[in-house]
Amino acid sequence: MTEVMDRTKIYIDGQWVDSDGTGRIEVFDPADERVIAIVAEGTASDVDRAVAAARAAFPAWSALSGAERGAYLEKVSALANERAAELTAVVSQDMGMPTKLAKAIQVGMPLKNIAAYAALAGTYDFDSQEIGNALVVREPIGVVGAITPWNYPLHQVVLKVFAALAAGCTVVLKPTEVAPLVTYALVDIADEAGLPAGVFNLVSGYGPVVGEAIAAHPDVDMVSFTGSTRAGKRVAVVAAETVKKVALELGGKSANIILDDADLTAAVTDGIGKCFLNSGQTCTALTRMLVPAERIPEVAALAEQVARNYAVGPPSEPSSVLGPLVSAAQQSRVRSYIDKGVAEGAELVLDGRETGMESGYFVGPTVFSNVTEDMTIAREEIFGPVLSIIGYRDEDDAVRIANDSEYGLSGGVWSGDPARAEAVARRIRTGQIHINGGAFNTDAPFGGYKQSGVGREAGVFGLEEFLEIKTILR
Repeated sequence: MTEVMDRTKIYIDGQWVDSDGTGRIEVFDPADERVIAIVAEGTASDVDRAVAAARAAFPAWSALSGAERGAYLEKVSALANERAAELTAVVSQDMGMPTKLAKAIQVGMPLKNIAAYAALAGTYDFDSQEIGNALVVREPIGVVGAITPWNYPLHQVVLKVFAALAAGCTVVLKPTEVAPLVTYALVDIADEAGLPAGVFNLVSGYGPVVGEAIAAHPDVDMVSFTGSTRAGKRVAVVAAETVKKVALELGGKSANIILDDADLTAAVTDGIGKCFLNSGQTCTALTRMLVPAERIPEVAALAEQVARNYAVGPPSEPSSVLGPLVSAAQQSRVRSYIDKGVAEGAELVLDGRETGMESGYFVGPTVFSNVTEDMTIAREEIFGPVLSIIGYRDEDDAVRIANDSEYGLSGGVWSGDPARAEAVARRIRTGQIHINGGAFNTDAPFGGYKQSGVGREAGVFGLEEFLEIKTILR
């Protein structure tokens, strides 16, 4: 029997300390449903202590040069890279992505971003602009509250925490309580690297308690949140009471437009990959595949053929492509959406509700055809390996359907003519869009339009989210 890990301390002012509360949260291995760890159920008073530590640390940290801050982050980066295999094992067990994929995606991307922010801290010009007699300078906003999700638990922490630290801010982090263990491993690394006390603090717990306390706290200058649109709206409401800056990275229901001159096999194959990544638990997932109406039968047959190759299995199995969903609640949610798609009349081409696995929160590859715009599966974010194929009449109709969503996070366009694809891409109201399978760029700005969020993460744009603009008139 595997020993249950005790991670019931929280990290405040450079020390692992006890929470003021006695509550505990169980962490489950989604592949076999065993309890693998216990973490603290933090309290509002824990947040008070963490914010006080961050506030006290802010003057000295913000007074360092960017290069000096970058040197600290480089130490974290070096240690994290040394422990990449350990981080991969932790995150794979914690949230279920197959190990071979987790190495590159769940760990490789955030490690690249830590290094990028370490470098950017030293090269960014914080005093870059003069307008007549005005010197325009950029200064750290102050204490940042970061609230992060379970689907990319290390990556989303890094995009917030290390951008904020590079900018000169100090941070109070509430990681996901569902898959928190890789974040604890990162804090251990930051502590070992000698990050100054109070610069980076962690309080575990539930959103309605710890998250709300962070968003409401008068000494938190900014909140950066990634998660559901519903929860993001609540963060914005609570933060508004103290008129603090809010950055939100929320949900998506992204459309992948396959135009009539596209390479159909390449487009469908890549589109399924971008829909099923991380077992579909990806906010940018291209879950709506828009195709010429007369080609729906051809696309559906091709999609079924491709999707059947997405082997379901435990993260440790080399053959696994789709690991378990992160929790029992998420498994139930995804299955209920498949049920609803059937009930509303969509054609279920491939059914992933039953996988044959005896334990674990698995859902297999699922493909719906002849989905109409008004169906629930065409409008709501499912967060599972579920593809909806929707027909359109012509190019204008495809653009209309793609934009007919409360979300605007990602998207795709496929065409044999790259110029045509770009012209259509420019008409889609979304924060990022892939042309002919364009690869994800970790340095490019990431964020959404409409109810997909406010602000941008990654690279220079991500750094600037944590800076205030000051005009000095001389």
